[in-house]
Amino acid sequence: MSKALVVIPTYNEIENIERLLRNVFSLRMDFHILVVDDNSPDGTGEAVESLFSEYPEQLFLLKRKEKAGLGTAYIAGFKWALKRDYEYVFEMDADFSHNPNDLIRLYNACRKNGADLSIGSRYVQGVNVVNWPMDRVLLSWSASKYVRLVTGMKIYDTTAGFVCYRRRVLEKINLDKIQFVGYAFQIEMKFKAYLAKFKIEEVPVIFTDRTRGESKMDRGIISEAIFGVVKMKFKSLFGNTDFNEI
Repeated sequence: MSKALVVIPTYNEIENIERLLRNVFSLRMDFHILVVDDNSPDGTGEAVESLFSEYPEQLFLLKRKEKAGLGTAYIAGFKWALKRDYEYVFEMDADFSHNPNDLIRLYNACRKNGADLSIGSRYVQGVNVVNWPMDRVLLSWSASKYVRLVTGMKIYDTTAGFVCYRRRVLEKINLDKIQFVGYAFQIEMKFKAYLAKFKIEEVPVIFTDRTRGESKMDRGIISEAIFGVVKMKFKSLFGNTDFNEI
């Protein structure tokens, strides 16, 4: 059995999902994939199921009843992975903004370099973003800078959604106590890993904006991230870290 599972949350990704799955399975490393689909009306889940016969021991689908947020989709995927024997668990978008080839680089940062959490970072070496309008680049970069300032984390891309966790990180964090469901979820997970003193490594990647399908970004997600960070930091000052004993 593979020790590496890629969790991919989906909602209306019919234009991307089959091509992405085939790309990941074509890599020289044996990755398994769990797609967490929020009952996509465009048939994304059915497209995944159509590939089961080709990848019977590598591809899995977790169907949810409705669209319930990025964070809860990942947590469902993490819990699924922890019930099985996976040592490395990845987060990855379904829209090709994350290059599948970089999965191996994130894996090597953990497996070979000893990181507990590796981050596919857009900002650790300048700004590596393709096809984003300048206002969105500035918003994302400024958000990461703001999070570093408030939390004290020495991470350049705090909102990155392309990461690899060692199993022990997910076992340590109480996933039932994660509060945020949008992009603040990414910040909260990194902050919890930072507070637990896990080794974190940023791997420079090039982020390419989607060319097919529609973005799921909205103002509510941004506002959750901005105000959630202060609340999260405040709680940590009083020792409220929500860790499990491992």
